[in-house]
Amino acid sequence: MNSDQQTISDWFYLYSQDIYNFLVYYTGTRDVEDLVQDVFIKAGRGLGSFQNQSSPKTWLMSIARNIAIDHARKRQTKVSLTALPWQDATLPTPTSDSPEQQVLDSEDKLALYHLINQQKKKFRDVLLLRGIQGLSVSETATILGCKETAVRTNFHRAIKALRSEPNWRELYER
Repeated sequence: MNSDQQTISDWFYLYSQDIYNFLVYYTGTRDVEDLVQDVFIKAGRGLGSFQNQSSPKTWLMSIARNIAIDHARKRQTKVSLTALPWQDATLPTPTSDSPEQQVLDSEDKLALYHLINQQKKKFRDVLLLRGIQGLSVSETATILGCKETAVRTNFHRAIKALRSEPNWRELYER
């Protein structure tokens, strides 16, 4: 195995679950294994262009976002508001919660997912990257190809828009 293959293999081990989770949120479907594979194939082919100006995770997230956008264009579909992205395999499940609490948590996550996907695309992107994936302002700006001030502004406006939704208060008070 040459050094480029080893690098991609290491990155796959470190970041594939993050890429998978991001693509699940972004596409609205759990069937993203092929897209994850495409991310690492494209990264392997473009490894020479990676200049260490960002972290490998940030670079891979940028590739994942572009692949998801291309995939949506090819299929001429938008993010489905009825898709169920929440699966126990992708999110840690508390073992001490009662079955009733697990159902309530699942319903809350689904409701939050629907609220996020009703937002403008620029708000949804920043909510997914900053709020769900927990990336920094700098990493989010790099992935979205915009300035950090735009990320901060859009995140603030996205949270404000979410809070103005009628269902937000119900989720927030639980």
